[in-house]
Amino acid sequence: MSRIDRRFAALKTASRKALVPFVTAGDPSLEATVPVMRALVEAGADVIELGVPFSDPMADGPTIQRSSERAIARGAGLSWVLEAVRGFREHDADTPVVLMGYLNPVEIRGAEAFARAATAAGVDGVLLVDLPPEEAADFRAGFRAHGLQLVLLASPTTSAGRIDQLCAEGEGYLYYVSYAGVTGADRLDTGAANDRLHSIMAGSRVPVVAGFGIKDAASAAAMAREADGVVVGSALVSALDGASTPGEAAERARAFLAPLRAALDTVTG
Repeated sequence: MSRIDRRFAALKTASRKALVPFVTAGDPSLEATVPVMRALVEAGADVIELGVPFSDPMADGPTIQRSSERAIARGAGLSWVLEAVRGFREHDADTPVVLMGYLNPVEIRGAEAFARAATAAGVDGVLLVDLPPEEAADFRAGFRAHGLQLVLLASPTTSAGRIDQLCAEGEGYLYYVSYAGVTGADRLDTGAANDRLHSIMAGSRVPVVAGFGIKDAASAAAMAREADGVVVGSALVSALDGASTPGEAAERARAFLAPLRAALDTVTG
């Protein structure tokens, strides 16, 4: 059983909701990445999504785009990201880490070579926002050969047929994008999102977490009523922006995430 599977099984047993923070590797600084990851775990993170900086992050809004640009300028390429995960693993052998990014860096290395390097560093899963499920078979096979889980995405515009495919092929967890658009937009309709989540969760073989538009404790709790957990990204990245030292960045991470953890712990089921 993978770290991701173990974590969600433990959460289900405890009737707790998963809190999955996203941060961009290399931002607000290279030196802050591992301290921020550790601080997020201390504040209640169950899984960490670590963004791999990319030059054309088409699914991301301005906040994450800018964080990716800053990280790239500092030298946060894929090899550096894997070293950061390796550094995190020196202190934490249990918290799942999922790399979130785009297909191009994986294609350049090849699925198996990428998976081999990622799992050797301590990565548990990968979410590639521009990899359609219809084209994922070869990548999934290469990843599975090295124990790397491919996390899939669903959205409000995903067809019923594709939802069935995602529910059948999902690994680790299924990430439900709560509205059509880019990250960081301020238009979350929790009622409509929860209606769709209910039907997706009924057919999914893996837990379902909801992201996009979650920015504080109230929105996290509202989305978690139907989902198995929530992902928070742009609001956290924004909270870290401008931190001048690794210590300040870590403290900002704790202060941001702790209220969300407390809110999720009031939601059961």
